[in-house]
Amino acid sequence: MVAFANAKINIGLQITEKRPDGFHNIASCFYPVGWSDVVEIIPSAEFSFSSSGIDIPGDPAKNLCVKAYELLKADFELPPVAMHLLKIVPIGAGIGGGSSDAAFVLKLLNDTFKLSLSTDALQNYARRLGSDCAFFIENQPQFCFEKGDQFEDISLSLKGKGIVLVYPNLHISTAEAYAGVVPQKTEIDLREALQRPIEEWRHYVKNDFENGLFQKYPVLPQIKAQLYEAGALYASMTGSGSTVFGIFEKVPDLQNIFSPYTVWKGELT
Repeated sequence: MVAFANAKINIGLQITEKRPDGFHNIASCFYPVGWSDVVEIIPSAEFSFSSSGIDIPGDPAKNLCVKAYELLKADFELPPVAMHLLKIVPIGAGIGGGSSDAAFVLKLLNDTFKLSLSTDALQNYARRLGSDCAFFIENQPQFCFEKGDQFEDISLSLKGKGIVLVYPNLHISTAEAYAGVVPQKTEIDLREALQRPIEEWRHYVKNDFENGLFQKYPVLPQIKAQLYEAGALYASMTGSGSTVFGIFEKVPDLQNIFSPYTVWKGELT
């Protein structure tokens, strides 16, 4: 069984308060994009996990894909599998690559071994792996709140619009990003702001991580400005960085203006 574990962007990200458990409450719109890793699972005599593509730091035994398998194995009699991850989506880029991989492993295991887990059940398993993971179970535009793992439907379709994601080969950890943020209530309701014409979003739809990270890493506001100069209807940093995206009327020809960086472009669905 093979799955293409896609990334996501945050359209707006408000950090509203620090929680007693050390996490933060946020408000954001998560939107899936086509930039994907590839996850393969096949039955095997013994469990194994391997990866290729982008080098993944840390102990492979602690990879979220492995944790996803172990999570289900604790509750179900799963046979051993050989799992391979082709890592294409950059790490520490704010687009949920690792979270998506884990969520798609849960879905693959559920389908392969006919566990008959409901969407709600899969989301609850995913929440135990990471705040972003649960989003990728349904994998459709959602208004996200609390830790980013609670959802409400949102009437937002960007189908047919072009998108460009620019990763400046800069890893920003979640801890580093939050160190520069002061949580605060906002006067702008993100859901209402997203009902405005997309050309007006630049005035109302903000990512709170930009304030601190743009000062620390000048390349980020530079990329954002370049996307607007190239005709973006809206541009923003996504997640806790460092990817910056631009939404266009159609997929643009950027004439290699971002050639030093890692770039993905495609059409939104």
